[in-house]
Amino acid sequence: MIVAPTPPNEEERLGALRGFDILDTPAEKAFDDLVRLALYICETPIAAVSFVDKDRQWFKSKVGWGVPETKRDISFCAHAITLPNETLIVPDASLDARFSDNPLVTGEPKIRFYAGAPLVTEDGYVLGTLCVIDHVPKELTAAQTKALEVLRNQVMRELELHRKNLELAEANKKLEQARLDLSEEDTRH
Repeated sequence: MIVAPTPPNEEERLGALRGFDILDTPAEKAFDDLVRLALYICETPIAAVSFVDKDRQWFKSKVGWGVPETKRDISFCAHAITLPNETLIVPDASLDARFSDNPLVTGEPKIRFYAGAPLVTEDGYVLGTLCVIDHVPKELTAAQTKALEVLRNQVMRELELHRKNLELAEANKKLEQARLDLSEEDTRH
């Protein structure tokens, strides 16, 4: 097994990931729907929105796999984040030197096929992937690969919306506090 290299901008990338305040958050229908759509389009039993943190890969949304996270050093997505401009496609992981003895290949979930479209911020930081996985070797058609990339773009829009909603909630809290402070000041005068 070959462990993925650490991106040269790792600290900044992790800062960008933390800036979305998405890690360890509950499931959200919008992400779940996009994962299901990726699974259907690519005709795979497993699909996920995966974020690559410092030492782990955490799944915001997943179908077909019961674990909430894996170690980063065995993560296929850790390899995909090193290729921000392309979808990483592994037709048969058992024949790929990077993955052939990976515990996710030799054990459960017995990954054979993997495709991961990087989730890239406007600033160029790769946060994770929208990925699809199968237990048998396979290839995606050009249309399936393009559809996975289109869905990846939608995942990024949902992620931006998530961040904007958090910012809006924080602004509303500050506005409400300011209103309360003004109200108290009025009652003192």
